[in-house]
This record gives sequence, C-alpha cells and structure tokens, in this order.
Amino acid sequence: MELLFDSDGVRLAGHLALPRRGKGTAAPGLVIAHRFPAEREGAVMSGRSFPELADRIATELGWVVLVFNFRGCGTSEGAFSLGGWLADLRAATDFVRTVDDVSSVWLCGFGTGAALSICAGASDPGVAGVASVGAAADFDDWASHPRRLLEHAREVGILPKIPTGANYDRWVRELRSIRTVSCAEALAPRPLLVLHGSDDEVVPVFDARVLADAHGGADLRIVDGGRHALRHDPRAVAILLGWLDRQRNAAASSRFTHPANLH
Repeated sequence: MELLFDSDGVRLAGHLALPRRGKGTAAPGLVIAHRFPAEREGAVMSGRSFPELADRIATELGWVVLVFNFRGCGTSEGAFSLGGWLADLRAATDFVRTVDDVSSVWLCGFGTGAALSICAGASDPGVAGVASVGAAADFDDWASHPRRLLEHAREVGILPKIPTGANYDRWVRELRSIRTVSCAEALAPRPLLVLHGSDDEVVPVFDARVLADAHGGADLRIVDGGRHALRHDPRAVAILLGWLDRQRNAAASSRFTHPANLH
C-alpha cells in the first residue's frame, strides 16, 4: 500500500506492508529506514528495493512494516539535513503507532538510516528495539568536512541548494550533536542488533564494535566479506529476518506468561 504522511509539514512517501491476520489480532510494527544515497542523482532511487523487503517481512514473519523515503529522496518533499531525517524517522514511528492493532514498534535502518534509528529509538521509550545495519558510531567525518558533504548531497540530488548563514550553522551543528554511540548506550537494555560487513568500504567495522560495546548487550553480527550495501547480501538479510523472528516470538511469549495474562 503506497501512502503519504507528514513530518513537520514535509510530505513523505511510504509503503505499508500488512500481514495476513484476523481482525483484532495484534502484530508488531517495524519502520525501515534507507541509507544515504551514494550515486550521482541517486536520490530518486533511494530505498527502491525496500518495499520488497517490507512485503517479505510482513508475509513471512507477520509484522506490519513501513518503508519510507527520507525528505529529499524518492518522491518525498524537502531537502536533506541530518536533523530533518531524524524528525522524519520519528514521524514514521508515530505513523505506525496509528495502524490498527500494532502491539509494539521497532526500528530497522541501513547506513545513515541505521544510525538515526538507534538515536530515534534511544529518545523514544516506546520503541521496543532496533536493528542496525552498517551504522556509523558518529558523524564526525561529515562534521569535519561539511562543504564536501554539501556538495555530495547536491550531486546525489537530495539538497537543491546549499544553506547559508544561520541555516548553514544549524545544518553543521546537527552533524556534531547527533552521536550514535551515545544513543546506543541510552537505548540499553532494549534489544539492539548491530549488523556490519567485515569489508565495509564506507563505515569501518570498528564502528560496529564501538556501538555494541556502548550498548552492553547488543547482538553483534559481522558478515565475512560483506560490504556496505548489505541490503543486497542474502546472508545479512537472513540474519536480520532471523533476529526479527526471535524478537517477535520473545515478545509474544512474554505477553503470554505475564501474570496479568494468566487465567
């Protein structure tokens, strides 16, 4: 199901995948966030393969899944800023909560979407857990070379014009203030999957170990020979699906055995 929802006045495009279930039957909800586009004019193609993944998770595992395009990507309105993308993820989380009979909300991100998923989850106690694929421990590299990032954002098509004056200063401050490693610590003890490729050419695998250590109880999985685009690595997808299935079963078991549910 294709849809639009609002994020601070910006209209975002999404795809909602629904499992087969009886009326009134609860299901966990999942928000999937795509990575930063890498190729020239790549904004149009951002997240293009993710609706297929959402449909698979809904059909095989029984989740309600929302995939969306961050502002400036796909057919979503707006222009890229890190703070804006974090606001988009929070808006997507709130949208899933409005879907009928969603029992809990989880986040799953890739690349930049993974780092922001950890931070959005840390600041929202209603998020049950996070799956992170290829996340950076911080955005210090971007903050150290903001002009280079701005030019790249224009090349891939997510930033029509470079901000100036106070807008530029705020744009750069966001790069330093959003720190994934601090958010991973704050997310604990809620579940966190840290999935990373050993040969990631964009984010060093060391970042995955830093995030897992900061959380203290993360499920750390390193895909041997895996690169940054793990969305297309069947081994990574299998690990992600297995983790989601275990979390769903654990949550269902917890509800069944809770004293209030025993009759």
